[in-house]
Amino acid sequence: MNSNHVGIIGIGVYLPQQIMTAQEISVQTQGVWSEQAIIEKLGIVEKRVPNDKEGTQEMGALAAIECVKDANIDPLEIDVILCFGEEWKEYPLTTSALYIQDRIGATNAWGIDVQNRCATSLAAIKMAKDMLIADDEIDTILVAGGYRNGDFVDYTDKNMSMMYNLGGGGGALLLRKNAGKNVILGSHLVADGSLSLTAGVEIGGQCRPITKDNINEAYKSLRLMDAEKMKNRLNEVSQHNWMHCILEACRKSNMTIADIDYLNILHIKRSAHLGMLHDLGLNENQTIYLEKFGHIGQVDQILSLYLALQEGKVKQGTKMCMIAAGIGYVWAASIVQWGVKL
Repeated sequence: MNSNHVGIIGIGVYLPQQIMTAQEISVQTQGVWSEQAIIEKLGIVEKRVPNDKEGTQEMGALAAIECVKDANIDPLEIDVILCFGEEWKEYPLTTSALYIQDRIGATNAWGIDVQNRCATSLAAIKMAKDMLIADDEIDTILVAGGYRNGDFVDYTDKNMSMMYNLGGGGGALLLRKNAGKNVILGSHLVADGSLSLTAGVEIGGQCRPITKDNINEAYKSLRLMDAEKMKNRLNEVSQHNWMHCILEACRKSNMTIADIDYLNILHIKRSAHLGMLHDLGLNENQTIYLEKFGHIGQVDQILSLYLALQEGKVKQGTKMCMIAAGIGYVWAASIVQWGVKL
């Protein structure tokens, strides 16, 4: 067996029980979007919504606990924690990776938070693989985090319909050097920094601090800060960049697009999802559309894998292509060969 590989040995997901339906989203838009349009166009039947106790760090930790159980390892075996949990969390300027380290008892691990918005889990997987291959003293890395950016959505902002799907949850993967199974192959990312300030939480940072006068607005200020520039630029480059990432990830994996068996894709509007399947020559049985979960940011890829394993869509020999995109703007693709390494 080739000893120069990294594989997934555990997976964990945490989902809030509370849901928000398409009908409830329609009400929040004050009827601008009908329930049927939200289901058919935006592709949201319902989404998961965290309660006050389900914070970003805690949901990441709960997913990590499930991941450790799934891998059946001692948390003391974990060497590094790469946390992709969002910046909107229980307490600003705290390190989520270290919160998770303490919660799961991984006291031998050091940890760091990484951020690439909704592409962070794929970026962290690439980082983890590269670290495991490069460092002889690192054998096991936990990639984990939580997400609840949906708290910031203003449903009366028509420009924000692309983010009406934002929900909440946590996800985790355990990666191990020479695991002998579920091998991570090629990854590729592309970034366009000209879009770095076109979307984000507008109020609450140094440039526009929260004041007593804007506090209510601030907590609903996740916005397209330059909607025209963002939409025009994405129309120009997004599909090209995504396909470039997929092609490059396949090349690095010594395969072609025709070899992809399962598309692990974040939640996007229904027409875009179907368009991506068409462009890759895949059918709806070769993916899972997360219409009953919403978009849980960088947790989507882990959730899709978790569900695909339950449904038998990912199994021994499956070549899975994981794709993501995050505001900023970044596109990413990673290939995983599932099953025992032959």
